[in-house]
Amino acid sequence: MNRDKVIFGLFFISGFCSLLYQVVWIRLAYASFGILTSVLSILISVFMLGLAAGSWAGGRWIVRLTARTGLSAIYFYALSEFLIGIGAFFVPFLFNRGESLLLVMGSMDSANYIIGSALVIVLTTIPWCFFMGTTFPTMMAFIKENDFSQKTSFGFLYLANVLGAMSGTLVSALVMIELLGFWNTLLVAGCANFTVAATGLLLGLRYPYKSAYDAETGTTSTAEEHQARTVSGTGAKKRIIYAILFTTGFTSMALEVIWFRAYTPVLKTQVYSFAFLLFTYLLSTSIGSFAYRRHLKNNSVLSTPALLGLIMMAVFLPVVVNAPRFNVSAVKILASIAPFCGFLGYLTPKLIDEYSQGQPQSAGYAYALNILGCILGPLFASYFLLPVLSSTQSMIVMGLPFFAFFAMHIRSMDLNRTWSVALTVLAGVLVAFSFFASRSLEEQIAGKNGLVLRDHTATVIARHIGNKMELLVNGTHQGSKTIITKVMAHLPMTMLEREPKSALVICFGMGVTFRSLINWKIQTTAVELVPSVIKSFGYFCQDADNFMKHPDARIVIDDGRRFLRRTRDHFDVITLDPPCPPETAGSSLLYSEEFYNLAKSRLVEAGILQQWFPGGEPKMLQAVAASIKKSFPYVKIFRGAYGFGFHFIASKTPMQTPTVDEFILRLPEAARLDLLEIDALETANTDLRRLVSNILTVELAPGELPDDPPPIYITDDKPFNEYFALRRFFGWYKTTTNPPLIRSLNQAEEAFVHTRIKSAKAFLDAYPDINASGDIRLETLAAALSNWMTDSQASKQS
Repeated sequence: MNRDKVIFGLFFISGFCSLLYQVVWIRLAYASFGILTSVLSILISVFMLGLAAGSWAGGRWIVRLTARTGLSAIYFYALSEFLIGIGAFFVPFLFNRGESLLLVMGSMDSANYIIGSALVIVLTTIPWCFFMGTTFPTMMAFIKENDFSQKTSFGFLYLANVLGAMSGTLVSALVMIELLGFWNTLLVAGCANFTVAATGLLLGLRYPYKSAYDAETGTTSTAEEHQARTVSGTGAKKRIIYAILFTTGFTSMALEVIWFRAYTPVLKTQVYSFAFLLFTYLLSTSIGSFAYRRHLKNNSVLSTPALLGLIMMAVFLPVVVNAPRFNVSAVKILASIAPFCGFLGYLTPKLIDEYSQGQPQSAGYAYALNILGCILGPLFASYFLLPVLSSTQSMIVMGLPFFAFFAMHIRSMDLNRTWSVALTVLAGVLVAFSFFASRSLEEQIAGKNGLVLRDHTATVIARHIGNKMELLVNGTHQGSKTIITKVMAHLPMTMLEREPKSALVICFGMGVTFRSLINWKIQTTAVELVPSVIKSFGYFCQDADNFMKHPDARIVIDDGRRFLRRTRDHFDVITLDPPCPPETAGSSLLYSEEFYNLAKSRLVEAGILQQWFPGGEPKMLQAVAASIKKSFPYVKIFRGAYGFGFHFIASKTPMQTPTVDEFILRLPEAARLDLLEIDALETANTDLRRLVSNILTVELAPGELPDDPPPIYITDDKPFNEYFALRRFFGWYKTTTNPPLIRSLNQAEEAFVHTRIKSAKAFLDAYPDINASGDIRLETLAAALSNWMTDSQASKQS
């Protein structure tokens, strides 16, 4: 067998599996500990800490272990891969146990919970991450056993590992999780690790242990002599290499966090957005690493000063290229980060090869320093930079260290004076443009009168558009001040046939639903994940302070699902408005069977759950409806205002839709005024009876919902709403249709109405305009129909 090709293949698979573990473990941690920035930061940091510790310890111990046991280093590599595979089956179980232990530790922002969750994540994941870290030095030791002259083995393994991680990013997001779910994806990864371990054992039989032979001296090195070999060069040179390796790890991971926060308005919030960002990062890194290997073979490796100069320019490209004035696009964003990632992919293995000369201990130490930077970078960006600086300013701060490194090397013999001056001037121009001529996307979105709030979780924007108000989280629309959010409160409350005493709002949003429930004079609890969303409440409601200080009001900063697990309270009504769009990463945790069963356990016996679904793909609507019906025996569905979205009303006991008179009678006086408040602004309608009639007459019959085979559900293991690439682009499911836009119209009649509205656009100014593409938004269609019906000059043939 070709040993090098086999080793390359093993490390490719190892990198592939490691990426799968990171993706799945993050999702399992979200389900167990909440969709919290602290959970994400802790898990990534622990993952990196384990890699760093394993890399350092493996390099320190492997040569002594092989010398004392007489076993080849490949056997220790195989053992590490086997133990990593064991972790695939243990981590989900350990997360579940840890989740139960943490429920008594208070809300997510309490010190007890943060420390407790960190401890659980450390204890459950760090052993397997440690073994991942040992794979580099153990394999390098095996290569050294068989080819003592080999001095660039780290770069060879690094390329294979990054290519594997890149492939794992794409395959997991596009194929595996949608087809197999998270648990079976872990199963595949674990079996792949076992296969790698078995192959390693076969390599050990084919290439038995032998002491490293030095071809230059003609002697055999002992373990102590092997470990004592040092890098050529002065101590100052070593310290500079240490500093560069740490800084590149620190800035690259910090920038990954900043890029995703900065460009979410363009890349969107789906799982595919982060997958493609990570894929671009890893693809560029692998191209840089491949270029280094080619240059190494041709003896034309770029010097460190030249690379630092190129990185110094490349780090500012995303700021300049993606300035809002230049029409930002997803392609431009991904292309702009590629040069920086590519140059780092070249520089990192180059420096570690130069430092280690192929020695496992030296390589392990150098790689551990790089990973240490990777640990601290995301924490620094999330908790220190982004809460106080704009994303653009944060990127600039992360680029400044490379100026210092380039200045230290500017007089280097390896760098032409002309190139030094050119690189310095060009980088200076980029920095100047970044500082003085570039606005961040969030500042442009907010406009002059908007409010921008930042915290460690997200960037929140509150703004006016015409006479409308809008809330955006990380640049993504999360709600407007419309009657829909009031119906989320008043509809489930009036479905109760007895006097309610308490209600829970999950996802605070603009605070409209929370405010409406307090008008019922009941104990009202609101749970919100993003602290800055609560701070924006005053922007949307002038009387926000009165409601926040109301004796019946309680606002909790926590993950909604985790709050339900730890609270012992029971509620008459639980109403929720999950993040938009429904494909948002992590949103299935508020649509899954497990969530509905948990919510059901926190309702009083005749309590009601109101679930808002904004609409979209018919199959997704079918999955949402099926999941709710599987958990609740009694479900009613109402169309939202303007023909937009659906209100699911679910209970453990039978419900009766109230008549218009019953609905109005059950409304307290303050709630009646609250219900009319927004509707009067939108439609100049102060007729409560007509408004209530409009709410109740859009109840859908069971047969109007899509229900085509096969049956589809949303679960924690298979988040149907988040992973959709195969079914949407390759037709994995039979096409189905949404319920009719307007009650009592069949599809042919609805199509006819569309045609009439389009033709009306040309000559009737009373109807809302339709965009240039000819598409009609649901709310536009409803408003146009309303105007048409009240127009005495319009044809009423339909």
